[in-house]
Amino acid sequence: MNTPKPTPKNAAAHTGPPPARLLRAGIVALLVILLGILAGLLPRWRQRAALAAEHSELTVTSVAVVSPAPHRSGEGLLLPAEIKPWTEAPIYARASGYLKRWLADLGTHVQAGQLLAEIETPELDQELQRARHELAQAEAALALSRITADRYAQLVATASVSEQENAEKQADVKVKTASVAAGRANVARLEQLQSFGRVAAPFAGTITAREADVGMLVSASGGRELFRLAQTDKLRVQVRVPQTEAARIAPGLAVELTIPEQPNRVYTGRVARTSGEISPDSRTLLTEVEVPNADGRILVGSFAQARFVGGRQEERLAVPANALVFGAAGPQVALVQPGGKVELRTVKLGRDFGQAVEILGGVNPTHQIILNPPNFLESGMTVRVAEVVTMPPPMPGQGAPAKDTPGQGKLGGAKAQPGKSKGTP
Repeated sequence: MNTPKPTPKNAAAHTGPPPARLLRAGIVALLVILLGILAGLLPRWRQRAALAAEHSELTVTSVAVVSPAPHRSGEGLLLPAEIKPWTEAPIYARASGYLKRWLADLGTHVQAGQLLAEIETPELDQELQRARHELAQAEAALALSRITADRYAQLVATASVSEQENAEKQADVKVKTASVAAGRANVARLEQLQSFGRVAAPFAGTITAREADVGMLVSASGGRELFRLAQTDKLRVQVRVPQTEAARIAPGLAVELTIPEQPNRVYTGRVARTSGEISPDSRTLLTEVEVPNADGRILVGSFAQARFVGGRQEERLAVPANALVFGAAGPQVALVQPGGKVELRTVKLGRDFGQAVEILGGVNPTHQIILNPPNFLESGMTVRVAEVVTMPPPMPGQGAPAKDTPGQGKLGGAKAQPGKSKGTP
């Protein structure tokens, strides 16, 4: 019987790997697998994080903001003005007759008392001649009455005439004296009327209208004007100042006057007087400015623009017109508070400069106001400030009062509907 041979002790070492090496190989393989899984999942995680961040940014509205800018009230404010002569008067005939000749034509500069025209007054001349004869007759009757009264005064002393007769003669002297005085007054009146046949200028000025012509019948009552005379070496310029600027208007305030036809020339004047009350129709203060015009460059009746210089000026804030929100609560602006929170705040409007509107209260220069606020914007919403815009200065030459009416206003050139704002999200 065959007996099996014994196995050597180190036979197991040749049949498989040692346990320690096998464990290290397993760990390395596991790490490789984990690294491969991480390498495959990491881009996906990054992509998902980017998508989540982008989605979060898209859900938060991006806005552009601006801070209110201060500006001085009244600077750059141009107001329409009406140029009037310092003194103007229509010249009428005070004597009826036919125009004999005229000596001053349209545009003639005349001096005070200078003869403008002559009127033939034949009826008045005859009436004056008659009055003079009647006066001579009354003077002769008065002389005779005085002689008679003196004689009666002597005769009454000798009782040749009665006291009654003497009193009658003395009273007759008084009657004749009164008749002479009346006759003289009538002659003086007619002589004055006859002098009106010579039409003279009441003051120095320029003839701005001539309606008279030779041979024209003129009447002392209800006739047409012969000339129109205006004093233009000094002018009255009337300006209606808005109520918001009326407080700083006072006599002596300097005024710059510009005329569209003379863009490179500025005339200066001073406030002479004001009406002292705000017109209930236009809510303006009628202001009269005195402007010298010795060279006659300013034509009476021209349209001009007046700018008031100096005076009390209040520094106020202005915001772009497209930052306003009009709704049931009135005019509002959307403020961005710390943390990106939105607050709709009611403001009080001042003048409208077109691209900008004056704010009288509700905001300060540190506030950030949203431009073109979207329709869905509400208080408490979160927004992201994407751009900070610099407030442009108000355009000079404009200053109409802004309308503080809900549902109307300028928001990027469009009208807002009640309860909504206009803008681009």
